[in-house]
Amino acid sequence: MSETQSETVTLVVRHQVRPSHVSRYEAWLRRIIATASQCPGHLGVDVVRSRQASVAQFTCVLRFSSLQRLQSWIDSEQRRQLIAEVEPLLRAGDQLEIAKGKEFWFVPQSAYAPPARWKQSCVTFLVILPLSLLVPLLWQPLFQRIPWLGGYLPSNVLITLSIVLLVVYLFMPLATRLFAAWLSPATDEDRP
Repeated sequence: MSETQSETVTLVVRHQVRPSHVSRYEAWLRRIIATASQCPGHLGVDVVRSRQASVAQFTCVLRFSSLQRLQSWIDSEQRRQLIAEVEPLLRAGDQLEIAKGKEFWFVPQSAYAPPARWKQSCVTFLVILPLSLLVPLLWQPLFQRIPWLGGYLPSNVLITLSIVLLVVYLFMPLATRLFAAWLSPATDEDRP
């Protein structure tokens, strides 16, 4: 293995761009990539674009021949000025991660971001309330025909089991698809 391969460092830069600023961000991105490519020790860059709800996400993976040369780029006045210029377009600032080696496994951070809990609670309430009112009524004819089944414990077990199965397998998947845009963690933060 050559000395360059053993010292290679990777800089991962993540930016979440406000929806109305994507074209300005992409123009800025071309400029910063060109500027970084002029730095000593720069070995290349890859850009991964993704979208989570209304947020455009950009992950830039830059490789440098050494940690010292990477640090020189991070601390450079050129980069500082470019980052100051782009800050107003970003939702969550300039997020950096340094990894040794040239390999980088990309997993978008937003892929696992759950909706806000209060939104989950609202949707769950909207699904469970009608079922908790309707399901006991639907079981009543059977409870009247078979009295022991209408007892406190058996009736509650059947009603609860029915509601849980309906929520998990039928109504909650429908509700989450119906409210998907609203449930997105990005919708609250991206309003201008």
